[in-house]
Amino acid sequence: MKAYPIVRSCACLVLTLFLIASCNTKDQHALLRQENEFAKVDTVRRSPALAGGRAVLAEERTLVRTEHNTEQYEKRNENGYHEVARVPLSTFSIDVDTASWANVRRFLQSGRLPPKDAVRLEECVNYFPYEYEGPRDDKPFAVHSEVADCPWAKGRQLVRIGIQGRHVSLADLPPANLVFLIDVSGSMFSANKLPLVKNALSMLTRKLRPQDRVSIVVYAGAAGLVLPPTKGSDKETIIAALERLRAGGSTAGGAGIQLAYRVAGENFVKSGNNRVILCTDGDFNVGASSDGEMVRLVEEKRASGVYLTILGFGMGNYKDAKIQKMADAGNGNYSYIDSAMEARKVLVSQMGGTLLTMARDVKIQVEFNPAYVAAYRLLGYEKRMLRDEDFRDDAKDAGELGAGHSVTALYEIVPKGGVHPAGHVEPLRYSTNARPAGLENGEMLTVKLRYKLPDSNTSTGMAIPVKTGSVEIGAASREMRFASAVAEAALLLHASEFRGSASWDSLIQRARASLGPDEEGYRAEFVRLAKTAAGL
Repeated sequence: MKAYPIVRSCACLVLTLFLIASCNTKDQHALLRQENEFAKVDTVRRSPALAGGRAVLAEERTLVRTEHNTEQYEKRNENGYHEVARVPLSTFSIDVDTASWANVRRFLQSGRLPPKDAVRLEECVNYFPYEYEGPRDDKPFAVHSEVADCPWAKGRQLVRIGIQGRHVSLADLPPANLVFLIDVSGSMFSANKLPLVKNALSMLTRKLRPQDRVSIVVYAGAAGLVLPPTKGSDKETIIAALERLRAGGSTAGGAGIQLAYRVAGENFVKSGNNRVILCTDGDFNVGASSDGEMVRLVEEKRASGVYLTILGFGMGNYKDAKIQKMADAGNGNYSYIDSAMEARKVLVSQMGGTLLTMARDVKIQVEFNPAYVAAYRLLGYEKRMLRDEDFRDDAKDAGELGAGHSVTALYEIVPKGGVHPAGHVEPLRYSTNARPAGLENGEMLTVKLRYKLPDSNTSTGMAIPVKTGSVEIGAASREMRFASAVAEAALLLHASEFRGSASWDSLIQRARASLGPDEEGYRAEFVRLAKTAAGL
């Protein structure tokens, strides 16, 4: 009789294990059913013959669990100071990407400081719209400049170079041949990934015209065409195809890119907007997946005339480093989508800039006059630096400027006679004693630009002298004050060795005083987030 309690305990244990096993089996069956449904609808392999949009079904049965806290950011080594006597030229590619600030915002809104390498100063500054005047001539953009005292470094000056692309109305945009390339792997399952992708691309679809065409390519363990080229007027069909997508499987990003570019090429519109829009968290793990492989793949496709827009989604396993490298290698732009509001900004409000390239391979070269400038430092653009000889090399790739896009670059300079943080440098024994040009008219630097029109392989040049005459930062333009506030915030968030006397109180006050019209509330949001960062 004494053994009965033991028997009863064993029976209970066996029953418990059976129930657990049953539940696990049910869960696995549910996942497999989801995978099978995904295989039937979303992970189809494209037939060699694209005609009629027919496809061959291919099941993808790999079960993938989303990894957490595996976000990757590339280490950023800040630009240092250069002596003008030794290095008078500063050459770099423009960058219209805005992903960094949107990602930083995500961290701050959750009550956390971002990883320091997630902060790319130029992308933070360029996230915000600026009231730069557009071109008055037939050029694709206008160039502006300004000099003011540096707010965080006494005795130094801040030079702002602003580029404003020509605005183009929706009605005047050329016909679009768009391929939505969508990551539908298991890592895209969460609400801020594939569901947000569907929402974002649906917003864009509702703005399309009858002359526009959309194809949809998806990839998980395999790549497939789920929607052949469809007129922009057939919005219900496009949106319905988006809504049927389900997440599951591994991530064959390389195969997806290959197929997307092939579809774009087969439907190429001469003088049109031919573009692949890649939506992903960057977590590739099947086939070509390393940073080098993905970059080389995109580089190979660059000469096809098909542009690349990358929209990053999600958190936890977000691979910013990989996506950034791919975006830099391809002709296009990179944005991070953390909300429906951000999707509307990138794909609706700034549709022209996101989808229409006005000038490509845009390079900037600044020549400093040693008569007025002792040293300089470019703020940000570390991954966009070029060799001086690349400036006139039309084979060297550079950044693209979209319709209505603005680009801002900031230099911190040490006036002649000042000492930069690197300390005193012995004068050159064999330096020239020739009288510098521009001494009489006060030219402190010259901004040189080279660019190509979208349908040309030959670059065009322009040069804009900038004269001396710094003003107090409080007397500078509203655009200079706000851009300097964002740059100062980026220096603090990155824990920059060049942050000097930067302070949250100072930049918040300056940003608040330079809100301007701020119709969409982006500048006001910056002030709120800066206050949040100050308290963390």
